[in-house]
Amino acid sequence: MKFSADEIASVIQEEIKQYDSQIDVREVGTVLEVGDGIARVHGLTGVAAGEMVEFPGGIRGLAFNLEENSVGVIILGDFLKINEGDEVKALNQLLSVPVGPAVVGRVIDPLGNPLDGKGPISSNETRPVEVIAPGVAERKGVHEPMQTGIKAVDAMTPVGRGQRELVIGDRKTGKTAICIDAIINQKETGVKCFYVAVGQKDSSVAGVIKILEENGAMDYTTVIVAGASAPAPLQYIGPYAGTSMAEYFMWKGEHCLIVYDDLSKQANAYRELSLLMRRPPGREAFPGDVFYCHSRLLERSCKLNDELGAGSITSLPIIETLEGEVSAYIPTNVISITDGQIYLQPDLFFAGVRPAMNAGISVSRVGGDAQVKAMKNVAGGLRLTLAAFRELEAFAQLGTDLDAETQKNLDRGYRMVELLKQGQYKPLAVVDQIMLIYAGNEGFLDEVPVKNISQWEEEFLTFIHDKKSDVLQVLGDNLNDGKAMKSEEHETTQAVRAAIEEFNRSFKPH
Repeated sequence: MKFSADEIASVIQEEIKQYDSQIDVREVGTVLEVGDGIARVHGLTGVAAGEMVEFPGGIRGLAFNLEENSVGVIILGDFLKINEGDEVKALNQLLSVPVGPAVVGRVIDPLGNPLDGKGPISSNETRPVEVIAPGVAERKGVHEPMQTGIKAVDAMTPVGRGQRELVIGDRKTGKTAICIDAIINQKETGVKCFYVAVGQKDSSVAGVIKILEENGAMDYTTVIVAGASAPAPLQYIGPYAGTSMAEYFMWKGEHCLIVYDDLSKQANAYRELSLLMRRPPGREAFPGDVFYCHSRLLERSCKLNDELGAGSITSLPIIETLEGEVSAYIPTNVISITDGQIYLQPDLFFAGVRPAMNAGISVSRVGGDAQVKAMKNVAGGLRLTLAAFRELEAFAQLGTDLDAETQKNLDRGYRMVELLKQGQYKPLAVVDQIMLIYAGNEGFLDEVPVKNISQWEEEFLTFIHDKKSDVLQVLGDNLNDGKAMKSEEHETTQAVRAAIEEFNRSFKPH
């Protein structure tokens, strides 16, 4: 077989045309030691803090510690596949994650890799994991309600769009349940939800995803999983990655809700990395900058001003306490960063009061600004009333004789506690909550036996929705009227009173 000189010349000419003369210049280092999710690398003299590096096999790492003779790298993958002497390339880019509509409804890891078996995430846009939070001038005060659908929360510690409300309590007191209810309640509100699971058992996360799917909430929710079996670096960056995904929508003028479950585990992962990197330990062996670790994360949740599109990120960070120790290091840190806390008490939980919210310690620093006016009028004094009831209850246990007025307050307190109980994954519309709390406050339940309160509530809501939709309409139209449910003469108050009285005449406890 012979080749002609012309053919050979044309092939060579074609190759010369397609030749790319760019030289790939990269900084390369060598692994000195590796283990426990971190590596020490020699030779990357120009690498920046937070820059990505690549190990053989495509495993990524993050420059964490910049030292005189070496760089401490946290490995975002299987560190067992990396060996001493391996070559490390600096990628000259910051750690970024895919963002946009493609991540909504998916279950992914903190690097944006899918975990749900539904194929790759087709997003062209990425955002850096670490972003500086919007400054004071770019923000606006929290003024729009973010309904959770939970009577006790929406009445006593209301959450507004752009707020950070901490959910704190011992293990197994219903912290995650409150946050899942809040996600389910965002159905048809256009709010995008993000659930970041840090250090949770895979079985628990699978249970959460199943509940979200059953309630149709996965359509607008992204689940970011850095489970208990994930390496510490992934648990550390998980919350930042979730926030970057939410920020994409916030800067587009949309509203997001993000749940960090939980930040205690993230702090533990950060402590592990810092100790392995030989950073000096402080209180409870946490590094000195663990406060900054959480503050730079939570400050990214805010309400933007109108010029920037008025988008918002509302965050519900979860902190797990040990034996109710709210004054431990991490709980006090996060309490001081957030705009209020919902404290869940084990004693109340085991006594069947669910959600087990302690009305005395729980607080929202945004308060009535995050409530519709009708709810504000109805529930204004509820938190103080319940806190006073708890004191009265403790006093009554001493067995002393109580005067008629005190006994009446005590009886009403028992009914209010019963009324504020709520089943899991059954969020209520704000109009339903207002009517129930109004009925309790105004003494319409004083004649109903305590054990029949839940029966009264269920039958009353059925009665209102089936036969009195006009009352719902009037209340819905006047939610932001300052006199609704406050002034006796107001048409809304009269309509609600008449409906409750009519129902009470036909109510039969069983």
